[in-house]
Amino acid sequence: MLLPVRQLKKPAMTENVIAKEIVDAAFRIHTTLGPGLLESVYDTVLAYELGRKRLRVVRQQPIPVVYEDVRIDASFRADLIVEDKVIVEVKSVENLAPVHKKQLLTYLRLADKRLALLINFHVPLIKDGITRVVNGLEDDPHAKSPSRKDTPG
Repeated sequence: MLLPVRQLKKPAMTENVIAKEIVDAAFRIHTTLGPGLLESVYDTVLAYELGRKRLRVVRQQPIPVVYEDVRIDASFRADLIVEDKVIVEVKSVENLAPVHKKQLLTYLRLADKRLALLINFHVPLIKDGITRVVNGLEDDPHAKSPSRKDTPG
């Protein structure tokens, strides 16, 4: 029996499920390619891997900034936005600066997203290069809404 197309749609994925897919892809890439390549290489290969997993990926998505009544369209570009829910910032640097995490939190607030992954491929073990950044924790004074909570990941 054939099902109508609307019933074949995959269910909406949560941010945590998407993040797991991203981390798995990053691990595979790092295991295969290793550290030391340009960010653009990792960005391209990560988008490719996520596409193979049938995830919707937008690269270099412009995110506008609205300040009072002024909209600034060319403010910043997210490296990857996966399933319109998770922002991925790809790095390949010796050391991440504390500002990288703060910057990603700002991106989350501007894009009205809840989860981002900061992935630095320039590390011996990829697990040491992945930072999870969450927008909306109750103890976050800059949270979008006090009702948002991070779920265990």
